[in-house]
Amino acid sequence: MPSDEVLAFQRWYEKAGVRRTPRRLLRPGEDLDRYSFFPRHLIPHMEHPRVLKDPELARYLEAQYLFQWLNFTAHFEVGVVNRATHLISTGRAGIECPPDVQQGAFQIYVDEGYHSLYSLDMVRQLEARSGIDAVPYDFDEYLDGLDAVGHDYPGHGRLVQLLQVVTFETLVTGILLDVPKDPTLIPEVREIVQDHAVDEGTHHAYFSAFFKRLWGTLSVSERQMVARWLPDLILRSLKPATTPTANALRAVGTPEAEIREIIGDSFSPAAVVGGIRRSSVNTVRLFASMGILDDAQTHDAFARAGLAPEEQ
Repeated sequence: MPSDEVLAFQRWYEKAGVRRTPRRLLRPGEDLDRYSFFPRHLIPHMEHPRVLKDPELARYLEAQYLFQWLNFTAHFEVGVVNRATHLISTGRAGIECPPDVQQGAFQIYVDEGYHSLYSLDMVRQLEARSGIDAVPYDFDEYLDGLDAVGHDYPGHGRLVQLLQVVTFETLVTGILLDVPKDPTLIPEVREIVQDHAVDEGTHHAYFSAFFKRLWGTLSVSERQMVARWLPDLILRSLKPATTPTANALRAVGTPEAEIREIIGDSFSPAAVVGGIRRSSVNTVRLFASMGILDDAQTHDAFARAGLAPEEQ
């Protein structure tokens, strides 16, 4: 009987976006002013009084948030997800994986490369059509933060990379859920996010099953070590990127004091933790189903991070 990872890919050649969807092109002559770039309820700083009183600034920040998300997607898929799927697909993950599980990882590798391609493609199309240039994006700050988890255990670098992809690929964020259903958004943006969401459903199933395989190979001491990393991995995976917002505000001449005020008011610790908690429900549920939170110290670590199941 095929493994759970393989079952997720039984119809990959018919269902995967890279196999069945066309290149999403902005329609000729389409007036982007009729549409929003991104759902404003998903942009923390859009409700700030300074932004609300300036429609031109609000429109600009809305576009920049979409550009930021598309650029993040392009970098994350190849820099984090495909870093791990390459290990699995080539038999270098440090655990035994049957050939069909390795092939599933290679199929994800192809999917994620395509997600990166069409994300950057859409940024360039939107820049050309809207006349709004994307503020330069730097992924290194996020990646350095993610890779800092487990840095005290340099001999477990591969394991950390596998845990990164399991954590992120089992999260459920509002973007993939809300954007495709919003008729006020640019149609082609809705289409690529829907394409992405379909593929990510398959990836979620694969990595949920893969984590069970991975967990089963760990020793007791390794499980204790990993359990200590997991809350931090969730927080670092979902921590809002405020630097791109600051850079976007800076690009239009916003004074530094005002930038600090907008960022501080819009990304309060309580709001940030609340958003992370909502997006991580499925991931925490997966970890709990493996008995990881049965250990009192691990449960306390999740609770301190605001991620214990009873808080979800």
